[in-house]
Amino acid sequence: MKSEKFYLKSEVYFEPLLNNWYAWPYLLPPVTGARHIVNTHRRIMQSFVKNYKLHIVASKESVLTGGEFLNCTEDQVSDIQELIDELDNKCGDLIELSDAVKHLDELLYNHTSGESIEYLYAEVPDPLKGCVELFMDMEHRPSYRIIEPLMYKSSYYKPTLQSLSFGLLSKVGERPFVLSTPRLPDENHLQVKADFNAPIVDTIFRAREKPISSAEIDELLKDYEQSGGLFYRDLFTTEKPILNHVPVRQGVRLTYTGHAGFLIETKDVSIMVDPIIASREYNDDDTMIGYSELPETIDYILITHTHMDHANIETLLQLRYKTKKVVVPKNNGGTLADPSLRLMLQQLNFDVMEVDDLEEIEIPDGRIVSLPFLGEHGDLNIRSKTAWYVEAYGKKCFFGADSSNPDGNLYEQLGKIFNNLDVLAIGMECVGAPYTWAYGALHTKKVPKAIKNSRRLDGSDCDQAVPMVEAFNAKHVCVYAIGLEKCFKYFNGLEHEEDSRQVQESTKFLEACKQIDVPAEMLFCKKTIHLK
Repeated sequence: MKSEKFYLKSEVYFEPLLNNWYAWPYLLPPVTGARHIVNTHRRIMQSFVKNYKLHIVASKESVLTGGEFLNCTEDQVSDIQELIDELDNKCGDLIELSDAVKHLDELLYNHTSGESIEYLYAEVPDPLKGCVELFMDMEHRPSYRIIEPLMYKSSYYKPTLQSLSFGLLSKVGERPFVLSTPRLPDENHLQVKADFNAPIVDTIFRAREKPISSAEIDELLKDYEQSGGLFYRDLFTTEKPILNHVPVRQGVRLTYTGHAGFLIETKDVSIMVDPIIASREYNDDDTMIGYSELPETIDYILITHTHMDHANIETLLQLRYKTKKVVVPKNNGGTLADPSLRLMLQQLNFDVMEVDDLEEIEIPDGRIVSLPFLGEHGDLNIRSKTAWYVEAYGKKCFFGADSSNPDGNLYEQLGKIFNNLDVLAIGMECVGAPYTWAYGALHTKKVPKAIKNSRRLDGSDCDQAVPMVEAFNAKHVCVYAIGLEKCFKYFNGLEHEEDSRQVQESTKFLEACKQIDVPAEMLFCKKTIHLK
């Protein structure tokens, strides 16, 4: 009798955890991770223990989703206190590393003479000794760079803090928001104490398309500590995926994968931009593209920038087994606010290529080009950001993600080189969060309210996006559905209402494109565009 084979269910969702918190790009680099663990995680947990009733009330208000309120119950106060105690006991060195950043900032802040700073090397706090270079800018202001490879080789990089969490959509209905609450074991989830490079990770996700036996499933997890009420066999089914990949025979096929993601395919190559794939409760749910519909091999994953909704570790780990190369923008080299995507993804066993502005990668009958990307980072000196130009079989596409356009001169210059686009895709997240939402934990001094409100994570509005369409002479325009797809609320937080400025500006932009005879559409959930 032939033994049954099992597939990973389409409704399984996965959360990579670090110290029980959802892992996003700024948690993995040791220095930025230490700052967030101490100044965000510990602070929020301490606030919950001190005033849990406020957190419980706030977490039930949908308008406060995304705020710094733990979504836990009164019964879990002691559990959260245990996490605080564990952090203090087991991660004391990370607390010291976070404090060292503050101390070093203070040393440099107090050096105002503009004279040599070599004497300060002796005063660098122990956790950072030998891992930083001190320097002066051209206006004689001191600063430093972190020698990031050394930090990844040090004891401060802790894969032992990593773990895996699995859930089923049928159990929870809607995925809970991921950024403000640590993951405690519960009846609806399975937590596995394994790091992100454990062999089981690729094996489990490969089972979405290549089934495994019950014996193989048992063998997979027998050596790993498990917690939670979900049984590991509940993650698997004998049902084959109903929706599968359809190969491209000719031309170029663009598939919108949701949020700001695209799959670009020809008969020779498959490329994904900023992939985030939604889990689906039903095997035949065709509203969103699922993992089973992706090609057997992904030749390139292109990442536009380090924000978690673009460099999404959750999805990247699920695609790792079939991905040949990840391409990321060039990094500044050791600044606190701009950790290296290349180094981070290399720790996760990806083959990573870093490219500079206008650098090209040759593909069959085409090329990939990294284009400069302005805005969306609160005026911080973030080098790790790029838009992507993909040309194949004579078809030209621009994927702008959250590109803003505060200086139209840039696109006038680019439009002279990259013109007559077949497709221009752009986000209209024109009212972003204050930049401190992502970078606040890295500051060592309080940021004034006026600065927070002024410097935001804004993308383009209509007035900024139209000149891009004109400069590139685009034939077709696509607007990402950022904030509109409910399946991504678990990391977006708030949903955009019809009267929100983001929606209004998108509508205005679509109308403006119509006025200049350029077809334009708002993408939503799943969309396929054939360029022949």
